Amino acid sequence: MDSKKVSASVTQPTQERPTLKTIAFMTGLGITTVSRALKDAPDIGAETKERVRMVARQLGYQPNRAGVRLRTGKTNVISLVLSIDEEIMGFTSQMVFGISEVLADTQYHLVVTPHSHSKDPMVPVRYILDTGSADGVIISRTEPDDPRVQLMHDRGLPFATHGRTDMGIVHPFHDFDNEAFAREAVHALVAKGRRRIALLQPPSKLSFYSHTRIGFQTGLHDYGAEEIPLRTNIDAPLTDIRDMVEALMRSPHAPDGIVCSSGGGAIAVNAGIEAAGFRLGHDIDLVAKQSTHVLNWIRPEIITIYEDVRHAGRELAKAVIARIDGVEPELLQGLSMPVWPKNAP
Repeated sequence: MDSKKVSASVTQPTQERPTLKTIAFMTGLGITTVSRALKDAPDIGAETKERVRMVARQLGYQPNRAGVRLRTGKTNVISLVLSIDEEIMGFTSQMVFGISEVLADTQYHLVVTPHSHSKDPMVPVRYILDTGSADGVIISRTEPDDPRVQLMHDRGLPFATHGRTDMGIVHPFHDFDNEAFAREAVHALVAKGRRRIALLQPPSKLSFYSHTRIGFQTGLHDYGAEEIPLRTNIDAPLTDIRDMVEALMRSPHAPDGIVCSSGGGAIAVNAGIEAAGFRLGHDIDLVAKQSTHVLNWIRPEIITIYEDVRHAGRELAKAVIARIDGVEPELLQGLSMPVWPKNAP
């Protein structure tokens, strides 16, 4: 045999995928110990777990999902079904960041399943159930009587929802207190002398519509203001929101304050106000919910209330993993309160 060919075959670096055996060799541990360390087994010491994880990261180790599924019946996948329409103000990315922070030190991997709110929301959930492609699911944009929740509950698939339902099924959720947001937003506007207040609200089919309306109506009653109807919602195209706000501002019944249930919608509301020739913070005030601080950068005049979507992502990831592990759903429910800027009323 040609000695050059032999030499080449011996010295050529391997391109094989690192395995549990590779990590065992590098750490001097047994394969079973390595496997249990990566699964965060309670009988493996913290120092050993960290050493195994460090070597796994350095080697770029990824578990063979097909093999895991054959051995255990699990995929080690958490699927996040998230609307692509919510990305304009960073909602999607903040949710993904929060979930990823929790999953980083577990055996689970995040798979984002995008969909548009204009399409059938059952399609991605049915696909996950029919293919068995995830061990747990996180969904958003919940409805009071949500067929996705009913289907996953009936089929025994662990899940958690960003938002609550009202259908008699106890399930894990994490939600934002939109009732408190809307009530306090009205209070902030009245504190600035505003009395004629419009609401850019969620679509009526979603759970947080009723929460927002209750808070808004309570605020109007408690603080002595009246509603100026704005006949659109945050799901409308931004150009439509801008045009509706401009028309309202030019009407004889123009509001002097607006509450906005989304950061993206607030940009369109601001554009409509300016198109009608009014000055934000002078002729009219705007209170908006946001999940990043972008609004404060582009329009400091907007009064903002912060919804920590990243925190919600972390809580949802913890909840769905705990549900997979058999924790009772009533123990996996949480509610975040609005966060006001320090100089808020």
